[in-house]
Amino acid sequence: MYTKNYSALEIKSGASHKKIHAVAIENTIELFINNISIASILATPEMLKDLAIGYLICEGLVKDPDSIKDFKMDGNRIYAVIEETEHIEIWRELRSSGCVGVRWEENENISIDSDTKFSIDPIMKSLRFLESDIYRETRGTHLACLINIRGECMAKAIDVGRHNAFDKVVGYAYLNGIDVREHFILSTGRQSAGMVLKAARAGIPLVATKTAPLNSGIDAAKRTGVCLICFVSNEKMSVFSHHERLLFHL
Repeated sequence: MYTKNYSALEIKSGASHKKIHAVAIENTIELFINNISIASILATPEMLKDLAIGYLICEGLVKDPDSIKDFKMDGNRIYAVIEETEHIEIWRELRSSGCVGVRWEENENISIDSDTKFSIDPIMKSLRFLESDIYRETRGTHLACLINIRGECMAKAIDVGRHNAFDKVVGYAYLNGIDVREHFILSTGRQSAGMVLKAARAGIPLVATKTAPLNSGIDAAKRTGVCLICFVSNEKMSVFSHHERLLFHL
């Protein structure tokens, strides 16, 4: 369930009346790795396994679901067992709509292993997948989609946090054997370094959004090989990095 109804007093043109609003729900999801509390994630309580798997991949803690030795869910608590690694930093992260990841090292070596090239038209037309009844009802959710080179939506996730929607889509893709190197991710959210690095660690070669980038997101995209496209509309787009991943003529 994505929403809960609340009554509010609406004031308009000097008059007031009660109005029922559908409000987006968020729950606290506790993530434990090797029995250590790693993150408290404020998320929409749907696709929680996809969220956890995507989080582990997008934060660089595992390469794929096969790297997870054990996985179980107990209500809003998620437990994963992975091989011990020096990359696990033991600290607790509380996030809602914005976060840095478990880690971001300036010398972290990430390079996209994909030679897939994308046409402009499917990217522009993919904007239709960002429409959702939940957003129209609440104005309080984000959405992410995984799109193939033909412009078909292969995975879609809604969440109160743009990072969570990203993680859910990546988790779904890996759990269902989708080769992310041949897809791009479409997001409703601003693209910071935290967002772009999630895509890079997952191996996704292109990120598109209808909104804006942040300077850290552009720098991260240039460094990791991600083609970052922002301000996508039906008529235009702005390519901030690695335009060689696109099929078009300068």
